[in-house]
Amino acid sequence: MSLPLDGVRVLDLSRLLPGGFCSLLLADFGAEVLKVEDTGMGDYIRWSPPFYEGAHETARSALFLSLNRNKRSIRLDLKSEGGREALLRLVHDYDVVLESFRPGVLDRLGVGYERMREENPGIVYCAISGYGQNGPKRDASGHDTNYLGLIGLLGLTGERGGEPVQAAGQIADLGGGGLMAAFGILAALRERDGSGPSGRSGSGEGQFVDVSMSDGALSWLAMVAGAHFADGVVPRRGDLPLAGSIICYRPYECADGWISLGALEPKFWQAWCRGVGREELIAAQFERPGSDAHAHVQEIFKGRTREQWEAFAREHDCCLEPVLELDEALGSELVREREMVVEIEQPGSERPVRQLGIPVKLGRTPGDHARLPGPALGEHTEEVLLAAGYSPAEVAELLRSGAAAGPAESAQSAMLRA
Repeated sequence: MSLPLDGVRVLDLSRLLPGGFCSLLLADFGAEVLKVEDTGMGDYIRWSPPFYEGAHETARSALFLSLNRNKRSIRLDLKSEGGREALLRLVHDYDVVLESFRPGVLDRLGVGYERMREENPGIVYCAISGYGQNGPKRDASGHDTNYLGLIGLLGLTGERGGEPVQAAGQIADLGGGGLMAAFGILAALRERDGSGPSGRSGSGEGQFVDVSMSDGALSWLAMVAGAHFADGVVPRRGDLPLAGSIICYRPYECADGWISLGALEPKFWQAWCRGVGREELIAAQFERPGSDAHAHVQEIFKGRTREQWEAFAREHDCCLEPVLELDEALGSELVREREMVVEIEQPGSERPVRQLGIPVKLGRTPGDHARLPGPALGEHTEEVLLAAGYSPAEVAELLRSGAAAGPAESAQSAMLRA
């Protein structure tokens, strides 16, 4: 069965999480993704523990493997003329370039978007950065927590009067960066290639896709910002209805853990109140934490175990679920039935590599998480260069000069070239 992105070729120059997650989504649905790594340590996440013992030293990190199945790897020194020439030769035959350097890095090396367009006018060039390709913070460093802090999301997360609370998932990196980049790439490819019921022809031209993780994360506040624009009220931490300010929509401690209550619509709140035999609380649905009604709800929740509350939820439709630990969530029936934990066979590994599955389920052309294992650093350098039209002698010269590098045998050998 063909995959929906069969034939789409992606050069992934990014490192770490945002770009890696973007190209993972594309690869799982059939895109041919080639990681273009430097001739030193490559993608830094390769060296992050924990490790799968027995796998190649450069492809045994669980974090690396979680983002890099279904990809290949080549090593090029873009500070060398030979390395830059090799990259541009690849660009000629690819559809997409993905990178996550600070703005201007590839331009200064002479292989930025404009130079790539000369080789391939159809190239879709996606740059993921913290603050975008223009603006006052264009050149600033940052990480997920900084982006969330700067756009107001971190400041709104947590209890009233308490400290800002960091989420366990990387909202800006993934939701603001990786997902937005994948969407932007696919939109640009659709515009370039056309098709659809209308038979619209494409422009045949690529374009620059500017993905700012700050912009992307800010878009998550669409309703919050919309309300502020309309009424002028500045929300504070703990004041938002969907972030802890009403008693019907909060986590609650029970006898042996925590429960999440999401009884936002009156029918769900009424079902909960009637189910616990406290109909007098129906009128208090939208009271704030700290109220007498809140104290009563807290007391009620503490009177039952998590298992008892799960049984209650099966009988009373009130948007109530347990707050699970990660191991419980990964072993749950929901995750199992949705195939959200999968395995891949990584060469040399003493055991199968368990990972999260594909989150989007297409009915006719589903993705495939196990087409390729995670690549060793530079595993495919020679075959890729040969396929790009270099002769065996030219490939040997690129390797000899250091413009390219083959497989790194170990962390030590990679470090020696760094």
